[in-house]
Amino acid sequence: MQQVQLFGFLMLGFIILSVVWLPVLLRKSLLSLPILAVIFGYLFFLSMPAGHFFATYRVAAEVLLEFVLVIAVMGAGLKIDRPFSIRAWSSTWRMLGLGMPLSIAAIAACGMGLLNIPPAMALFVGGILAPTDPVLASNVQVGPPGVGEEGEVRFALTSEAGANDGLAYPFVTLGLLLLSGGTTTPGWLEHWLLVDVVWKIVAAVGMGFVVGRGITAVNQHIPEPFRLSQSNNGLASVGVALLVYGLTEAAHCYGFVAVFTAACTIRNTTRNLGYTRDIHSSAEQIEQLVMVLVLSLFGGAIAEGLIFPVSLGEIGFALIVLFLVRPFAMLLSFVGSGRPMPVRLAAGFFGIRGLGSLYYTIYAINQGHLDDPDRLWRTTGIIVLMSVVIYGISADPVMNFLDKLRERHEARD
Repeated sequence: MQQVQLFGFLMLGFIILSVVWLPVLLRKSLLSLPILAVIFGYLFFLSMPAGHFFATYRVAAEVLLEFVLVIAVMGAGLKIDRPFSIRAWSSTWRMLGLGMPLSIAAIAACGMGLLNIPPAMALFVGGILAPTDPVLASNVQVGPPGVGEEGEVRFALTSEAGANDGLAYPFVTLGLLLLSGGTTTPGWLEHWLLVDVVWKIVAAVGMGFVVGRGITAVNQHIPEPFRLSQSNNGLASVGVALLVYGLTEAAHCYGFVAVFTAACTIRNTTRNLGYTRDIHSSAEQIEQLVMVLVLSLFGGAIAEGLIFPVSLGEIGFALIVLFLVRPFAMLLSFVGSGRPMPVRLAAGFFGIRGLGSLYYTIYAINQGHLDDPDRLWRTTGIIVLMSVVIYGISADPVMNFLDKLRERHEARD
């Protein structure tokens, strides 16, 4: 036991230092922090097998993933400078309202065809693999609040990643409902549409807006010496995120949606840009710390057999999901939008899967309705691993190229 504790302290110390130091060292490198986290976890647990973390400590793993997603969604919302409107956010609505359902349907069809899984399980797999990741996609997102590093590609990918972890929940619920035999209840489909899709999303948006607007209103109207922004403590973002998430989940609605809405509301209603940057910075630091911890554990799980023995069919399925399903779904969702082709192609290419897919996988396994959880772990694990490696290497070069194209276009205008 003492040896395990010693290795635990060593691992945590390495992780904390890596979060602080490695981004500086990797500025001109093709490697990314997530890639190194997975490699570190793989090598660390090869030398000290400790049991598959995601299988042995399933409840702890679910809570850890849930926590990092809450903080990541908060961070994504806080750094979006663009004021909300239907027209200004049109790319987001297209990606969420058209692209994500198309992706779920296509992934389900590929699952039935390539993996020979039943329709209910295929729909569930589509639900957990459709959302993109707000944690691993930081290199393709907008910059900190007020910096102005936006552009349509970065804005669309940031807003999509911030919202779709929560909006995937109804489809995950539908898949679990089908797997558990819940469709024998009369009126189940109407209940799912009206309650799980419409009511829970609308209520979550309302909850996030009310709490976010309420916090900024109170902060702006109380005497200045007593304002939250006078604390100079950026941890307020974590408190707000957990408060909103807890209240919304207690009301049986979608906490991730509410947190993202609250973050966007705070960003667009606060008058203190400096404090917004502070709270975003704190959220980002905690997000990166927990992200490296989770990906190190993910690398350890790979070392202990998470994705083995993987079949050619599962590898082919992963490649099709990443490089065919997502790009084509996004191209279709942008039909008639007037967006230039580089925007459409980049939005489709950067379909980064990560901690959200891992969270929904372990959430479903903990619900106890899956016959073959090992196969689901392999399928999810190989897609997340490919995302970490492929997008970790390609994100900076591709986004730098697109940023230069945008700057030249703006200069001509």
